Amino acid sequence: MENASAIERPNKKGGELRIGPKLKAARRARRLSMKDLAERVGCSESLISKIENDHVYPSLPTLHKLAAELGSSIGKLIAEGGDGDFISRAGQRPIISVDAIGRNGSVGIKLEGVALNGELLYASIHVIDAGGSSGGFIEHVGEELAYVLEGEVEIAIGDKIHRLGPHDSIFFPSEMPHGYRNPGERVARILWVNTPPTF
Repeated sequence: MENASAIERPNKKGGELRIGPKLKAARRARRLSMKDLAERVGCSESLISKIENDHVYPSLPTLHKLAAELGSSIGKLIAEGGDGDFISRAGQRPIISVDAIGRNGSVGIKLEGVALNGELLYASIHVIDAGGSSGGFIEHVGEELAYVLEGEVEIAIGDKIHRLGPHDSIFFPSEMPHGYRNPGERVARILWVNTPPTF
């Protein structure tokens, strides 16, 4: 699985969630300059500026590193106000597109928030276009469960690749480097649960 920690894709601002202002606020709250943050996560200061101004989306591994470095999580970055803190309504969940370009120039991955405000777990639906991937490996504290709702996906955990189809699931410790890709010809949807919500 390739490592693409700083792929850039222009933000088309077509109804996709904007995370730049939240990242900027979290960085300022920690009294970090863009240069400091860039050095900590291993990317350029220019990329931080583009992300904070919603000109580009970071890759999934880069977004994860940014959130972790800022004491946040991807769930908190995409959380929006909803119908109370407990209900996540179909068609109203926050969605963020992250980089990992799929076949024919498709987006690659979209994260649809399901359970965002918990202190013990985080859940989302990863929508992966044909040929889309996580863009590299992620590792962090915790445990994870992935349940394939539709399509096929290859999940790499350490040096092993596991191919999963509809209704298959996998559980693993988050400390193991992990990533995924959709080798199929159609969209895959995975319910992904992390605890604690470091993702």
